[in-house]
Amino acid sequence: MPTIQFQLNGTAITVDTDPDHTLLDTLRGRLGVTSAHFGCGAGDCGACHVMVGDRAMASCDMPMWSVADKEVVTVEGLGTAERPHPLQRAFIAEQAMQCGYCASGILISAAALLRRNASPTEAEVRTALDRNLCRCGSHNRMVRAVLRAASDMATR
Repeated sequence: MPTIQFQLNGTAITVDTDPDHTLLDTLRGRLGVTSAHFGCGAGDCGACHVMVGDRAMASCDMPMWSVADKEVVTVEGLGTAERPHPLQRAFIAEQAMQCGYCASGILISAAALLRRNASPTEAEVRTALDRNLCRCGSHNRMVRAVLRAASDMATR
């Protein structure tokens, strides 16, 4: 079986896997990284988003060969309970999530946006989160949380 190497949340990972196996299945089934969730299975809902480089990408339809030698970040790589990422703090402060199923994908989409654009407009935040489905109706609070995190990050 081929070996694939990549960076996961700052750690070098080597995994023996079928190169066509999905990143989501590898993360959850082989590596125990459970923040990315299976949603639609077609890359359309955002529940499985991970950051590859500076882009939020659907891991449910991403073959392992496509992450070879790349940096992958999941919510586990954003922050910890002791040192949460500014986005995580802002989402808590704005009460921007309810059930939490979509939250990791939304946090990753927001983190990717802030990595590319430290001072996004509200319209840019809405566009960045557009690929993430949330049935709880927390979208406006999520947008406020991303803008709050951007502001907090700018003052540091």
